[in-house]
Amino acid sequence: MSSTSSFTRFYDTWFDQLNQLLEQLRTAPKPPSSQDDRSHLSSLAQKIVSHYAEFYRVKSMAIESDVLSVFTAPWASCFERSLHWIAGWRPTTLFHLVYTESSILFEFHIADILKGRSTGDLGDLSPNQFRRVSELQCETVKEENAITGELSEWQDSANEVMFGSFTDLGDKVGRLVSVVKKADDLRLRTIRRVVELLTTQQAVEFLVAAGELQFGVYGWGRKLDHRPCQGA
Repeated sequence: MSSTSSFTRFYDTWFDQLNQLLEQLRTAPKPPSSQDDRSHLSSLAQKIVSHYAEFYRVKSMAIESDVLSVFTAPWASCFERSLHWIAGWRPTTLFHLVYTESSILFEFHIADILKGRSTGDLGDLSPNQFRRVSELQCETVKEENAITGELSEWQDSANEVMFGSFTDLGDKVGRLVSVVKKADDLRLRTIRRVVELLTTQQAVEFLVAAGELQFGVYGWGRKLDHRPCQGA
């Protein structure tokens, strides 16, 4: 069995486990009314972050084994792949998610917020939190652009292969391994850093929203993907 096939099987299991963890978050008491509740929520949130870390650990091994196959993401639907940035989701998507969820919850609780009542959810982000999220977004955009630039340089150099020059082919593949790993590292670091900026309740809401987005895209992809992707 190829490493990519093994990773696809791992992904299917990992995805099911993610759904189970998210269900635990959805059903946990919110907002937490006691220290035990807060500890429980914090533990669940960390389990999900660790679950993402495990995904990228195993994916890293698959990249080392067959980066070209991983780059095509055969475990994903055609629709999912159409949204990909370097074999996965774009890290800055998380910031759009934070702002969207915050706006929705702010409007929902606006009467309480205007009366000075703290809701403690994503709609109740403090000015300092907004500033830090914005700063992190700017940093992430810069890193995304830098990695995109590295991929463009790799593609330019790989054109030699198309014209029959196989000099340093192993080195070229190695450079692609580095690019994909950097992209995955940025994805995982962005998850961790966003969670660190939020309170426990906010982090839980963020992780649930991120998971629901992921499952929503997955579901749409499976509905639309009735036949293999067709080339141009």
